[in-house]
Amino acid sequence: MVREALRVLLEMEPDVRVVGETDDGLEAVRLVARLQPDVLVVDLMLPGLHGLEVLRKVSKETPKTRSVVLSIHANETYVQRALQSGAMGYVLKSSRSTELVRAIREVTAGRRYLCSTLSATAMKSGVEKASTVALKRYEQLTNREREVLQLIAEGHTNVQIAKRLFLSPRTIETHRAHLMHKLGLRHQAELIHYALRLGIISTEPQ
Repeated sequence: MVREALRVLLEMEPDVRVVGETDDGLEAVRLVARLQPDVLVVDLMLPGLHGLEVLRKVSKETPKTRSVVLSIHANETYVQRALQSGAMGYVLKSSRSTELVRAIREVTAGRRYLCSTLSATAMKSGVEKASTVALKRYEQLTNREREVLQLIAEGHTNVQIAKRLFLSPRTIETHRAHLMHKLGLRHQAELIHYALRLGIISTEPQ
């Protein structure tokens, strides 16, 4: 329903055309690679692949696509991490609809944009601090290990993850063992707690 409302809103603009949509992070990366949009509007809390990982992958694999985050999270840490991961715009879900349209136009023109409730000081701080944000253990993981981490935290089995990522269950088990070792985690409960603390998954309604 939210995506439908956003699509209607954006398609009312004469210079905007929606070319694709999905509610899954992994599929979002595939769609961007296939459709090559000028702008990606992405939530942070997505099943399959966290929005920050979507941003990183799109920034690396489809660099011509510029990204705008649409999120409920207003704290500085989320803004910093989004900017660090490749976002050029950040708009809160509580903002007026005109803010999102403006953000899309600004990033299309090559300019960063934060919604009006996030100050210019916060933007400057976010850009400057982004390069030094300490997510050391998480940053040691490979892209594949991050994907596996999120899917495990979401409750998927090795077999289900293998199917999603087109790998064998044994390969998934290897990735699981490696990421648990790198993060210093011993069991599933610790992994879920870690994912919640880092904001990879959330118990909050979106």
